[in-house]
Amino acid sequence: MKLLETVKLGAFELPNRIIMAPLTRCRADNPGRIPNDLMAEYYRQRAGAGLIISEGTVVSKKGIGYVNTPGLFSDEQTEGWKKVTRAVHAEGGRIFTQLWHVGSISHPDFHDGELPHAPSSINPVIPVRTPEGRKHSVEPKAMTVEDILQTITDFKMAAIRAMDAGFDGVEIHSSNGYLFHQFFSNTANRRSDEYGGSIENRTRFYFETLESILSVVPADRVGTRLNPMYHGRAGITLTEDSLPTFEIIVKRLNDYKLAYLHLSRPFFPVESSLLIENVPAHFRKLYQGHLMLNGEYDRESGETALQSGHGDSICYGRPFIANPDLPGRIKNNHPWAVGDIRTYYNNGAEGYTTYPSYIAQ
Repeated sequence: MKLLETVKLGAFELPNRIIMAPLTRCRADNPGRIPNDLMAEYYRQRAGAGLIISEGTVVSKKGIGYVNTPGLFSDEQTEGWKKVTRAVHAEGGRIFTQLWHVGSISHPDFHDGELPHAPSSINPVIPVRTPEGRKHSVEPKAMTVEDILQTITDFKMAAIRAMDAGFDGVEIHSSNGYLFHQFFSNTANRRSDEYGGSIENRTRFYFETLESILSVVPADRVGTRLNPMYHGRAGITLTEDSLPTFEIIVKRLNDYKLAYLHLSRPFFPVESSLLIENVPAHFRKLYQGHLMLNGEYDRESGETALQSGHGDSICYGRPFIANPDLPGRIKNNHPWAVGDIRTYYNNGAEGYTTYPSYIAQ
């Protein structure tokens, strides 16, 4: 079975092609957003994955948009993540961290009353879960060039902290409607300076950030995530410009020899004549490196995608929540447990570290 075969990914020879996708779980429930012992146990339980990609980890206070998500912008956070990486490595696993800035998908409650940052002052028109409960999103502040340069520095410093914390590498979250994706989109990015307008300009911030990270982390320990057919959140909709934008990004990424490109199929219903139905097949023709596929795969569809040559590894998200031993279940064709959605974003161990392996049941 191809899912269980070894595969080269950047600096690593993975024991299987089953990747644990980034999953927001909101367990850094302390004022400093510091990873804790419970998180270390959660990731340790799932170390049988070929690679774990951590939950989105904010690179700065300005990058925050969710309750109890961990960060990588303080010494205390770096020390907290060391517990996680040590626990994973003790089980023979590998773990990258996903570096994250949510952009407009935030609220002033997270920023001492100040506005969130985004490419343009466009309200994403979504509910935001704040420490004070659900509230409506607001019109963000359009980032100045100084804000952009500071954010590039924030990503670079977070990457340095990630390596100090013992991560095997980093993934840039440039997907799913968050900050970089907002810059890519000509419906969310209405700027008229060097960071808006043309495709070259709208992708400038991203590539400047990537190159800054590559100045401190080897390319074979850096991945990035894209969702080309994302539609309908954060002011982002598919336009005639969307596909050419991502084709240019993907082709250019070949020059960097990264560890991988993490590519998502659309995971929200998309009704648009501009939708590319088979995202992996389309971009496999353009990308020459390790292509990691994400988007509601199960055992059979994941294996089919690999056998067809559309990707080199498969990312599983929610299945890893209730199946810490997912690679073993795939190997033995054991049934998959279903997670309790009510506990996805709660505090505490319930629904987090309490799912048993198949053998232990």
